Parts: sequence; structure tokens; C-alpha cells
Amino acid sequence: MKGKRFLQLADEKMESLTPSNDGRLAIGSDNRAYRITSDYDPGMTDFYLVNAEDGSRKLVTQKQRFNVSLSPGGKYAVFFDGKDWNCHSVTTGGKVNLTKNLGVNFFNEDNDTPELPNAYGVGGWTKDDHDLLIYDRFDVWQVSPDGNGAKNLTNGVGRRDKIQFRYARLDPKERSIDPAKPLLLHAENEETRDSGFYRDKINGGLPEKLIMGAKDYNNPTKAKDADVLMFTASRFDEFPDIWITDSNFKALKKISNGDAQRAQFNWGTSELVSFKNTDGVPLKGLLLKPDNFDPKKKYPMIVYIYERLSQGLHSFRNPGPGTSINPTYYVSNGYLIFMPDIVYTTGYPGRSALQCVLPAIQAVVDKGFVDEANIGIQGHSWGGYQIAYMVTQTNRFKAAEAGAAVANMTSAYSGIRWGTGLPRQFQYEHSQSRIGGSIWEYPMRYLENSPLFHVDKVQTPLLLINNDEDDAVPWYQGIEFHLGLRRMNKEVYMFSYNGEKHGLRKRINQKDYTRRLQEFFDHFLKGAPAPEWMEKGIPYLQREKEKEKYRVADREP
Repeated sequence: MKGKRFLQLADEKMESLTPSNDGRLAIGSDNRAYRITSDYDPGMTDFYLVNAEDGSRKLVTQKQRFNVSLSPGGKYAVFFDGKDWNCHSVTTGGKVNLTKNLGVNFFNEDNDTPELPNAYGVGGWTKDDHDLLIYDRFDVWQVSPDGNGAKNLTNGVGRRDKIQFRYARLDPKERSIDPAKPLLLHAENEETRDSGFYRDKINGGLPEKLIMGAKDYNNPTKAKDADVLMFTASRFDEFPDIWITDSNFKALKKISNGDAQRAQFNWGTSELVSFKNTDGVPLKGLLLKPDNFDPKKKYPMIVYIYERLSQGLHSFRNPGPGTSINPTYYVSNGYLIFMPDIVYTTGYPGRSALQCVLPAIQAVVDKGFVDEANIGIQGHSWGGYQIAYMVTQTNRFKAAEAGAAVANMTSAYSGIRWGTGLPRQFQYEHSQSRIGGSIWEYPMRYLENSPLFHVDKVQTPLLLINNDEDDAVPWYQGIEFHLGLRRMNKEVYMFSYNGEKHGLRKRINQKDYTRRLQEFFDHFLKGAPAPEWMEKGIPYLQREKEKEKYRVADREP
């Protein structure tokens, strides 16, 4: 600072600042004008360019929902407005829209919530703030920050082949991209979920494929002074071992062998299943089968849901206890696990889930190896809500578990998410719950989408978990649902673990609930005897004895 003096830059009017690399400038934010409306319409902020030498502030953009960032050299401030990328010149104060004339979308085309979609993101800046690399759904664009030039760096190969290209930064300390050096691009095929790496050049030709396969290749790390890259590669049935190679991916060598432990067990395989929802939208689901799968046999199947899950085709899933089913464990024990993608229509989240999940199940049943009389479903949080709704509308499931589910949107709407302290209204109007307006605008939508008001239709045995310190979905939602179901004489079981939050965190409780969950599904889907807790409940003293049993087991060598 000139004059060797301290200067306060942040204050009650501007509480947050992000400095430039050289510290001369900063981006400051002020959301005071929107703090009341943030209860139901959050995210709006005014952003300023702050001179760190004298503290002066110049407005960059108002009512901005996405972040504003400075280029490495401090010449430009860029931001996404929900549709396009914009650039503010620090020198002239002028603003240009960088992407409006490029003919493709730079916002998430799959967004199905009633709010502005996110951007696909940026790859970084080239030296001296010369160009900005911006992502569309598939390709990388090289864009001049003054708006006078733009080119598709990957030459449309991504869109042509349904491959998503993203810059793989090898140097974590890199501040700008050297245009004289080749770019390593991570690649993932949106249709098959194959992944790998390509090489491209700034102002160069077509991207060059280095490696591509039916695995999940993670971004590599480069040795500081050698042409050696280190990365992991995994599949559902392949542990993410560590590999090394050169920059051409020609000399591949595996240097760890964690997969040797997995090979001892009956694991499973993963594949994609295509289907259409009732509106004709093409979707995919992730189907997991046991290693010793026999297509001539009939298998019980558990459906696990949230939103879109098929992108996890090659995810390696360690067996272990938790709050939801562990797919690997269940597949190893003779179940099929199916995870269908779900898309939504604003105002009707419950019905949207039903219109995706039921056709998805039928697509698997049509293959001939599902025991159609023994299909269960499980999900937690948003997945739990959708299940709670669906069992009021269909008898397709032999048994269902709905974890931490909202059952009554009318009482949840004006509650608090205790973990963040935020009112829940925004979630229903603009976010995941997808109602699309307030309870006063659309009262019937809140009633129609609330499972509580339809419990009289439920015929599926239901297992619930709602913990008393849940910081996302208040546990009284579970109480309301459980009491309503019990009043209607429905078969329902509810677990609540004292001191636990939205998901179980203590291993002793994870192990306990994992066992109960398996006993529940084994009874209904495999015909195993009903466990004692389903017939008599769990007395408090017995619960404490069982916890001690788990503690002793954990201490044993």
C-alpha cells in the first residue's frame, strides 16, 4: 500500500471481498437490498470493483445470482447471467456479452428446477488475459474478452460425438494457460459414459484422442520435473488403482493393487438401460447385477432413486454401512439394483417421479429376469420424499423405505433448514422441490404433492427414518407421516436415532440401521422371517444392549 498505511476495504456495506492475484483490485459483494427476499428467492447480490489502493468502488452488476471473478491479470471481470457470459473491462468500464451470438447454449440444458440454470463453467484464461476458455455442454470455446472474436477450440467434435470436453489442469498453481503448450482435455461420452483424455492446442487443429474406455478416468497429477502423469481409473467392478503414464498415454503402468481384495468377493457388473418416461423423454437407468448373474433366473430388485444417477455407471462403490442401501452389498447378496434417471415438470415433482420410475422399472422387467412380485424401492431425503409420494399412487412395490422424507409440504414450507439457518420457502418456490411459486399462489400444488394427504391409499409396507437432530428435513415430518399412516392402520415402521442429523454419522448407528434395512427387504422381497423388531418394536433397554454389542464387536481384533 502506498504511504505504508492500512486501509479497511470491507465494512458493513460490503462484507466480502475477493482480491486479484496482485492485490491491486478486488471484487466486493453487497446483498443488503435482497436479504428479506432471500427467504424465498435467494442468491441476488450487487458486485463492485474495488480499488485496493484508495478503497473506491465501481458497480459491475446488480441483482446478480452468480459469482463475478477477475481475470489473472486483473484486466477483466467476468460473470454468467443465467444465459450468457459477460465481460466487464476494468480499464474502460464497458461491458460485452461474450456468448450470445455463438449459436449454442452455455447454460445447463438439463436444468429442470424453476430457477436460473447454472453455467457449464470456464476452463481458465490464457496468458496476459488474452482469451477466456468457456464450456458449452460438450465443447470448449476460445473467446476474446473484448467480444471481437470466438472460436470452437474443440472444433465441434464434442457435440458431434456426444463427448464432454473439459480442461485438465496439471499444475495446481497455474494461473494462466500457456497457448504454446498442448492442452490435456478430460473427455466423457454422455451416451455411454466412457471416459478418457484428448490433446488439443490453442489455435490448433482437431482434438487428438489419447485414451478412451469403459472406465472412470480421473484427472491426473503431473510430476514436477518429468514427463510422468499419475491418475486413477475405476469401474463398478474395478477398484480405483493408481496408474502412471507419459503424456501420450502410451506407457500405462498400474502401481497399486487394491483390486486384489475386491476380487475375493462376489461383486457385480453395471450397465445402462434405456427407457422413455410417459411424456416420451428418452432417459437411462443404471442396472447392477451380481457376478454370478443367470438370465434364466428371476431376481428380486430394489430401485434406488434421487434425480439423475446414470452418470455413476463406472463409480466404484465400497461395501459398508450407512443410511441407505449399499448397492455393492445388495448385489453381492443376490439382488438386482436399479437406479433410473428422473426429470421433472414444474409444479408436479411427485407425479414426475412416478412417470419416470414406473416406465423405467417396466423396461427392466421386460428383459425377463426380474421377480416382478418382489420389487422394492429405497431413497433418502429428496429420494425419500418421492418414494413417500409414489406409494400413495401405486402398488408396484412390495416394500419401500423412505428416509428423511418431507410428507407435508404445507408445514415444511415455512420451516427452517437448521443446518444453514435458511427458511425453507426458497426450496419449494425455486429449488429442488420444484413447486414454482408460493403456497398462496399454488395452494393445491402443495396439497397434491404432499404424501400426508393421501395416506389412506397406501398399501405398501413402509420403513421410515427421521432423526431428532436432522438439520435439513425436520424430523416432525416423519412424525406427521408415521402418525397418519398408523391412524389409517397401515404397515409402517419408523426409526429415529437420538443426536443424529440428516444422515447417520456414528458408525454404531450406521451398522444398526444397515442391519434393520436388510432385514426389512429380505423379509418382504426374499421371504425371510420377520425380525423381532418388526413384530414387537425395540424397547429402550434392548436398544442400549444392542448398542453395547456393536461396541464390543468393533473393539474385537
